[in-house]
Amino acid sequence: MKLKDQFRFVRQNMKKNRTRVYMTILATAMGCAFLIVLASVGFGLQKSVVKEITERRVITQIDVHGKEINDQGGFQQLTDRDIRTFEKVENVKAVTRRKMLQQESTFTIGNYLEGTQTFVAHFPSEMKAGFELSKGRLPTSKNEVVVGYNFPLNLAKKDTEEGIYDEKGQVKAEYRYPGKVIGETMELTIRQFIDGKEEEKKIPLTVVGISKKPTKEWAEDRSVFISEEMLKEIESFTGTPKGIMLDPNNDKLEGIDANGETYDEVKIYAKNMESVQSISDQLKEKKYATYSVVNELKEVNMVFMIAKVGLIFIGTIAILIASIGIYNTMTMAVTERAPDIGIMKAIGANPKTIKRIFLLESSYIGLIGAIIGTIVSYGISFTVNFAVPLIIKQAFGQETDLDVTFSYIPFVLPIICILICYGVTLLSGYRPAQRATKVDVLKAMRREI
Repeated sequence: MKLKDQFRFVRQNMKKNRTRVYMTILATAMGCAFLIVLASVGFGLQKSVVKEITERRVITQIDVHGKEINDQGGFQQLTDRDIRTFEKVENVKAVTRRKMLQQESTFTIGNYLEGTQTFVAHFPSEMKAGFELSKGRLPTSKNEVVVGYNFPLNLAKKDTEEGIYDEKGQVKAEYRYPGKVIGETMELTIRQFIDGKEEEKKIPLTVVGISKKPTKEWAEDRSVFISEEMLKEIESFTGTPKGIMLDPNNDKLEGIDANGETYDEVKIYAKNMESVQSISDQLKEKKYATYSVVNELKEVNMVFMIAKVGLIFIGTIAILIASIGIYNTMTMAVTERAPDIGIMKAIGANPKTIKRIFLLESSYIGLIGAIIGTIVSYGISFTVNFAVPLIIKQAFGQETDLDVTFSYIPFVLPIICILICYGVTLLSGYRPAQRATKVDVLKAMRREI
C-alpha cells in the first residue's frame, strides 16, 4: 500500500467516527492551548523585566565602584592610576569620571533658586561616551558651567508655597524662571561651619551650555558641571576635600578622607555589548567591584528560565491528560476496524504498514489539535494583554504606569508545544497500533461474515 493510500485510508476512517475524533482533537487542542498560554506568562514577564532593565541603563555601561584592598570586603576609591588601567583594557570605548561636590549646592538667578548636585566632569571622555549639548558650548574658563537639560525647568521662584510642581514633578510654568539660562550669571552658595558658626560664600558662575534631553521619558538631568579649578576654590573656602561640611560642634577633619583626588563616579563604556562581559571579567580579576546590565540580565534570565521550564512542565501534564483520550480513541478504532485489519492481512499487508496506519491516525489527531491549540492560544494571549490593563484600570480607578507584557508567545514556544504533543500522541497511539498488528485474521473474517 502506497503512502498516499495510507493517508486516504486514515482520513476515511476518521470521517466514520467524526464526533469521537473531534472531541479527542478538542481535548488535545485545549491541552496545547493551556501549555502555550501558561508558558507565555513566563515569557511575557521576562520580556517586560528585561525591557525595563535595558531601557533604564546603557547596555554597554559598566559601573566601577572601587578596588578591593583586603579580604574583609574593604574598598578604596578610584584614582587617575585606575582610570589609566581601565583605558588600556581592550574594547573600552571611554572611561568617564566625576567628582561630586559633597554638599547640596544652591544656585540662584535673581529671585529664582534651585538646589541640585554639582559635579566635576572630564568632558573629553564624556563626549566619547555620548554626552551631547542641546544648546551652547563646553566650558573654557574657570567660572563657566554646563547645566543638565532639566535644570532650567526646575529653577523656581524663592519663597513660593506648596503646589508649584505639576504631575510630572516639574515646576509649573508660572513659577519657573522665564528667561534663557544660556549666558546668564548665577550664584553658587557654599556653606561651612567655621568656629561653630555657619559661613556662606557666593560664587558667580556663567552658564554656557545645556546638556541634551535624556532619551528616556522617566530620566531627569538637573546636574551642574563645574571646572576642576572651581572645585579647588570651593575646597580652599571649606578647608575640606570636595567641599565636605564639617560637624558644627567639631571643625576638624577627623574621620574624613582627606584625599580629594579620588573619583565618586567612574563608568566604563564598551565598544559593543559583546565586550561587556569580557571587560567585567578582566576587571574582577584585578579586584575591581563592577556592575553592568549583563550581570543583572544573567540573573534575571536564569530565574525566568527555571520558571518557564516549570510552566512548560505543568502544561505538559494537560497534554498527557489529553493523551488518555487519544489512547481511548485509537483502542476503539482498532476494535471497530478488526475486520478491515483482517482483510488487509489476508491480502498480504505488512504488519509494519498496519502499524503505520494507526500511528498516522494518532499523529493526525495530535497535530491538528496542536495547530488549533496554537491558534487559540494566540487569541487568548492578545485578549489577556488587551483586557488585563483595562481590568487594572477599573480596579484602581486610574491609568497605571505599568508597562507589562502579561503574555508573550515567541516562535519557539509553539514549536516546543507541537513537538511535545506529537511525541505524546505517538506514545498514546503506539500500543493500540501494536495491538492492530496482532489481530487474528480468521477471527476478524468470521466477525465480518
